[in-house]
Amino acid sequence: MAGAKLYGGSCTVSLCFSKPTTSAKPPFVLFDSSPELRRPPPSGLRVVAMTIKRSPKRLKYSTPRFTKEDELLYVEADPSGTDSWKLDSVVELLKAGAVGVIPTDTVYAIVCHLKSHSAIERLRRIKNIEPSKPLSMLCHSLRDIDIYTTGFPRGDGQGHANIFRAVKHCVPGPYTFILTASKELPKQCVRYGTTTAKYASRKNVGIRIPDDAICQAILEKMDAPLISTSVKWPEDNAWMLDPVVIADLYGPEGLDFVVDGGLRVADPSTVVDMTGVFPKIIRQGKGPKLHWMVAEDDAENIIPSAS
Repeated sequence: MAGAKLYGGSCTVSLCFSKPTTSAKPPFVLFDSSPELRRPPPSGLRVVAMTIKRSPKRLKYSTPRFTKEDELLYVEADPSGTDSWKLDSVVELLKAGAVGVIPTDTVYAIVCHLKSHSAIERLRRIKNIEPSKPLSMLCHSLRDIDIYTTGFPRGDGQGHANIFRAVKHCVPGPYTFILTASKELPKQCVRYGTTTAKYASRKNVGIRIPDDAICQAILEKMDAPLISTSVKWPEDNAWMLDPVVIADLYGPEGLDFVVDGGLRVADPSTVVDMTGVFPKIIRQGKGPKLHWMVAEDDAENIIPSAS
């Protein structure tokens, strides 16, 4: 039996998936199971009992474009990932074109399926991201990176160090690596709408392999990586760390689900640009500077060794 909570309009409810006794499709049955809440739900919510009109499974086959019905699926998962079965409904929604929030090993992220054009458009609208701004990608393994980018530098005799082996020692982890996108990556993910010659031949994308049990459990069940952007307060550009507050603020903007993995620490990933002569840190975050990385203000003629 799987459990999850729905936030919508003026109610907080929980889902129970029960085995049908007839050949008809089983409805979603709602019941009160609020004692598991670690924090009180968003203000103004009350517990009710009702039947949901449609399920994520039916949604997958009804239309390739996800549409909301004034409901927000709220799943409370253990940070250790021991109850990953709760995430099955989230995975189905993502495959159907949903946009939602999940935890990572740094801050919370708004995510959607990499191959869903309509979901990427909605993600940009919810976060108010310009079409010309590239998006990041959450990957399950190095295999995903090899498919959707040209990969990590392996040494080419032209000044690029072979650091692939070094990278494998720090993933999964709190790093975002900027790599050159391959043709497999949809154009909506890399400066979509940009027609200037500056970006015509070279398009880069930030990739991550998060070291978070909940995030990895979702990625493992997906058929492609997730497009992501960090969750921030709209006005002051600060990180949002409480999933309940995130649901309150971004739910009305069009979110379809929120996965609650507990409060996070305001510490974003370290961003490393891998497209130049050497790996250059352009934002220092949670991931420490390693010996094969160079800070942005370091002398550019220093080429670090990798091992």
